[in-house]
Amino acid sequence: MTTTTELSATTLLRFATAGSVDDGKSTLVGRLLHDSKSVLADQLEAVERASASRGQEGPDLALLTDGLRAEREQGITIDVAYRYFATPRRRFILADTPGHVQYTRNMVTGASTAELTVILVDARNGVVEQTRRHAAIAALLRVPHVVLAVNKMDLVDYQESVFAEIAEEFTAYATELGVPEVTAIPISALEGDNVVEPSAHMDWYGGPTVLEHLETVPVSHDLAHCHARLPVQYVIRPQTTEHPDYRGYAGQIAAGSFRVGDRVTVLPSGRTTKVSGIDLLGEPVDVAWTPQSVTLLLEDDIDISRGDLIVPSKDAPPTIQDIEATVCHVADLPLTVGHRVLLKHGTRTVKAIVKDIPSRLTLDDLSLHPHPGQLVANDIGRVKIRTAEPLPVDSYADSRRTGSFILIDPSDGTTLTAGMVGESFATPEPVKDEADDDGWDF
Repeated sequence: MTTTTELSATTLLRFATAGSVDDGKSTLVGRLLHDSKSVLADQLEAVERASASRGQEGPDLALLTDGLRAEREQGITIDVAYRYFATPRRRFILADTPGHVQYTRNMVTGASTAELTVILVDARNGVVEQTRRHAAIAALLRVPHVVLAVNKMDLVDYQESVFAEIAEEFTAYATELGVPEVTAIPISALEGDNVVEPSAHMDWYGGPTVLEHLETVPVSHDLAHCHARLPVQYVIRPQTTEHPDYRGYAGQIAAGSFRVGDRVTVLPSGRTTKVSGIDLLGEPVDVAWTPQSVTLLLEDDIDISRGDLIVPSKDAPPTIQDIEATVCHVADLPLTVGHRVLLKHGTRTVKAIVKDIPSRLTLDDLSLHPHPGQLVANDIGRVKIRTAEPLPVDSYADSRRTGSFILIDPSDGTTLTAGMVGESFATPEPVKDEADDDGWDF
């Protein structure tokens, strides 16, 4: 058995699964958990009982992840199912995302923090539109590693030619999207071929199994080495006799590390000071790093509130009001030019207006449709946004945490769009239209 001490020394890999409906994602995840002995006995017994009640001879491993009643009834995954498991070599956080086109928005959620994405393809169907969409999202979210799992090889007699053709088509498409690395693995999740154990039916394949690749792939996106960022979530003033002057700024470190004595800048105000202390779990420490939740104490009395960003003075991001970004639209309500929205960046939410939608990506041939006027559900496109207040934003290429944002419908709080900051620029202040007095011109 793996001990707590051994686990603390292993690395953590966050990964997501994606694919079209019935490609076998939930079965793959169930097989991965089952064959790696990461399933408790009572969980397996419950799955066996549920499978027997549905007239199945053996356990349906997909039921290990399809936990919602609606999912089991329909045989599809609807919500993002998170699973935590470990082997002696590595710890894992897995996001099993839906395959139905209606729930593509959930794939964006699951892959947003992933360092690897497993994209499943049914060997009988090959690369389909939803496969291309998932590849585009993985590229958009800058997921460093992509695994193409060609599933159901047992239904095509384990033919090498079928696997090779699908792998070649997908790799060419992903490379054109800018995906840095694709590893193709032929599998049968139902039979267990090349998931945890090597397949006896595909001696022509000499690469790793899915689990072997997950255990050995380098975790390249290390937030601890990014520029330090602390979005302020809460200002702590306990007003106690022991600490009458205590004022701390609490939040989760989004990237990098902070040390006592660091000179920092508070954005968007631009005021500078030094870190005089760091409290972690109620105890003072000299250094803290992502993703720890801490309280920073500062030398100077500066006006700081929720939504401000504390950064090293030498690595401060630009503070701008005009943002150009690539987005994935996730709501049923279209996003249109002139749309008035709320933009949430870190812990700060501000009013914003969609000034332009320069292009929409066509997934079939990766061409750009210029000035479409709107984005509908599952569209990927470029937008230009003007915010009511200046925001300190990084490029998404530099930081996936502080280079991302969401757009929210101010009328009901619905999440409309997930955005990744690309080219950002500042423009002169626009002339205010005096006839428009609704408070949304800026």
